Amino acid sequence: MRAAVIGTGGIARGAHLPALRALRDEIEIVAAFDIDEEAVRAFCADGGVPRPYTDLDRMLDEQRPDLVTICTPPVFHREQTVAALRSGAWVWCEKPPCPSLAEFDAIEAAERQAAERQAAEASEEGAGGGGPYASIVFQHRFGSGARQVRSLIADRAMGRPLVAHCQTTWYRDTAYYSVPWRGNWAGEGGGPAMGHGIHQMDLLLELLGPWTEVRAMAGRLVHDVETEDVSTALVRFESGALATVVNSVLSPDEVSRIRIDCERATVELTHLYGYTNDDWRITPAPDVDAEELARWRDLGEDVPSSHLAQLRSLVADLRAGRRPRASGADGRTSLELITALYKSAFTDTTVRAGEIGPGDPFHTALHGGAPGWAPPSPVPVTEIPV
Repeated sequence: MRAAVIGTGGIARGAHLPALRALRDEIEIVAAFDIDEEAVRAFCADGGVPRPYTDLDRMLDEQRPDLVTICTPPVFHREQTVAALRSGAWVWCEKPPCPSLAEFDAIEAAERQAAERQAAEASEEGAGGGGPYASIVFQHRFGSGARQVRSLIADRAMGRPLVAHCQTTWYRDTAYYSVPWRGNWAGEGGGPAMGHGIHQMDLLLELLGPWTEVRAMAGRLVHDVETEDVSTALVRFESGALATVVNSVLSPDEVSRIRIDCERATVELTHLYGYTNDDWRITPAPDVDAEELARWRDLGEDVPSSHLAQLRSLVADLRAGRRPRASGADGRTSLELITALYKSAFTDTTVRAGEIGPGDPFHTALHGGAPGWAPPSPVPVTEIPV
């Protein structure tokens, strides 16, 4: 399987390249792209990647990769994802997927068009297989702990989920925001809810299922940025469960945490940037016997949440020609919740699932043009044709 890397910064070096190289028996890394020629040449030299490019279209045309991984700032994700899909490549894109629901809808449209084109070509050749598809890096879904807890909650083994807490309280100093694309809507798309808390919020949705409404607040308490530096939200789920969500870059004692109180047990995950089985804890209600508790606590072989864990699953899906998890409607859920969080916070209203669509200002930009939150001299944002 031929793979190419788009963007050669820290996340490409620290996460994507090691994951791709760990699957060297299945994946050949054929090329990398970056607008910075010196950076891409250094990346290729250090990583043993044979061909550096500074022209994305040329790389896609000449190398015809089966899979591209996108490791660039969010503002470039839609354009680069669409280009890769049109070339016939599957996409694995870093979070956040793109800065707005309108851009995500455009990606889904490009995905459908690419799939239709590939299906027509396959029919002519007598071949099978689906795709190409665009998947988002949501690696916390793929650890063994999440797999077991998701199953327990779905099966109601611990009773109904009732109360949940989702916490991403990290610390970022002023130097962090000196990078030009951080802290502003144009480059990053959003603040800690979008760029940091999205991982825990996605895992919360993975475990609890669909949400129905959200009520939120956001603030700029420390940093001189366009976006927020802290947000809080109350979320109601279809199951009836209620959750609190806290996203912060102001917290010296950094932690990522999810806690879910079910009728017969409390499940808690505490970690920072990734977890193992040891980071999960299940506390039973008094009526649970030891044998049942042991079954709940059996998380199986320890598979840490990681880029590698998700990439293994994605490669299997690619070979089978089936839609991967964290793509399409399944990948959109977290972005929709975050968009609703911003709309609720900036308009002081309760926002319900499914209400933000074309014509809503929050569909095209997460600030929604809200006074006090939109950029000082905003460029008019229009709907993106799909």
